[in-house]
Amino acid sequence: MAERPSNLYEAQQQRRMAKKEMIKPLLGDECEIHNYSLQKITVGILGTGDFARSLATRLVCSGYDVIVGSRYPKYNESLFPSAIEVTSQREATNKANIIFVAVHHEHYSTLNKLRDGLMGKILVDVSNNVEVNEREESNAERLASMFPESTVVKGFNVISAWALQSGARDGSKQVMICSNSQEARCIVVEIARNMGFIPLDLGLLTSAKEIENLPLRLFPSWKMPIILTVVLFVLFYVYSFIRKVIHPYAMKGQNVFYKIPIDVVNVALPCVSFVMLSLVYLPGVLAALFQLRNGTKYKRFPCWLDQWLQQRKQLGLLSFLCAALHAVYSLCLPMRRSARYQLLNAASALSRGDKNIWVEEEVWRMEIYLFFGILAIGMLSLLAVTSLPSVANSLNWREFNFIQSRLGFTALVVSTLHVLTFGWRKAFDSTQYKFYLPPTFAITLIVPCIVLPAKAYLFLPCVNRKLKRIRRGWETSHQAKFREPGEASSVAHFSVESTSRV
Repeated sequence: MAERPSNLYEAQQQRRMAKKEMIKPLLGDECEIHNYSLQKITVGILGTGDFARSLATRLVCSGYDVIVGSRYPKYNESLFPSAIEVTSQREATNKANIIFVAVHHEHYSTLNKLRDGLMGKILVDVSNNVEVNEREESNAERLASMFPESTVVKGFNVISAWALQSGARDGSKQVMICSNSQEARCIVVEIARNMGFIPLDLGLLTSAKEIENLPLRLFPSWKMPIILTVVLFVLFYVYSFIRKVIHPYAMKGQNVFYKIPIDVVNVALPCVSFVMLSLVYLPGVLAALFQLRNGTKYKRFPCWLDQWLQQRKQLGLLSFLCAALHAVYSLCLPMRRSARYQLLNAASALSRGDKNIWVEEEVWRMEIYLFFGILAIGMLSLLAVTSLPSVANSLNWREFNFIQSRLGFTALVVSTLHVLTFGWRKAFDSTQYKFYLPPTFAITLIVPCIVLPAKAYLFLPCVNRKLKRIRRGWETSHQAKFREPGEASSVAHFSVESTSRV
């Protein structure tokens, strides 16, 4: 009984120690820094521009001591908060452990006079170029060659001054970092994390050129989808212009050029949207056919198909944009003066006679046509919303795949029904072939008529079963015979050529 208090005290101490251990990560971080207390180090900044001011403010808010080096410290001191020391560049380099070089690369030569103060320090290059691949050597590599006694880290060049001021609440949160020194990378990674950003370690300094090119690229993954959208719009617009404007003028002398801004555009937009939506699901069908033909999923697709698969998101969003514009244009059709005049002329002609203009078939066709159109635009809206990273990250893979694949294919089927109910019997009406050109909707059905039957073929049980096995890692030769895990197999008929390999 006398030892009980001692045992109780030891048990409490062990619980406290266990609680402290639970705070630590289960897996050790290879980037742990033991020589620095990062919040206590002094961070220097060379430069007094907009980016340097925003960077200094964010570092101070993150708990760092910041000293700014300026050529004119007394003149620029008022630009910074009072918590930030503004002094000469030489004094800043002597006091700081880590130095952010926030000057343009053409002014690197002015740092030569600070060589003694920069020796052995970590230099973080935040510069950018004016053009992509402006030089063979990146700015960070050039800085490293100028100061071989220092350790150069490339980072923070993809972050704007606004993102620094807002504390990563707005704009991009990712910070790409690279350096030849793993220890220096880890220090800068920890600084970026303490500032509220998401650091991405890209390895050695040879990655600096790619990091410097990132802010200069203008929608690199959108280039081909946008070009394709513009080309399709121009083609459908010209085709519709010939049928709806040129043909009446040439054959009947009717001046209907007023249809150019609204009517013709509203014919081209849904055609582009429908074709683009079909092009979203066509590469998936082609990829499945390639896998079935090759009998494996490990053989690379052709480059054109691989790039096409990567740009399906952009194609789908542009399809949604054209569909949304088509809906807005369609709602505006009755507001036009020309539509009002046509309505008055029809009412006047009706008042002079007793003819009933109600056509039951046309009424039903229009109701069904609008029903499928509204349903299609609703599905496309859901597909577009789930393409947003913030929404996609909240879904698991099965949910995301169901919406983008199953529901997206359903949207294509509904859109096809929308187009078919619009055309109805027009494809068999000879008066619809202006200058012997088929109706516009008939041309848009070409790609969907390829995608839908091919997709139906892939849904066949025998084909779907084989495709699923291939995508699970099965590889087959031309004589392959698939067996279920529990299915009996004869050893006598065993051969390497006829056996599936996993």
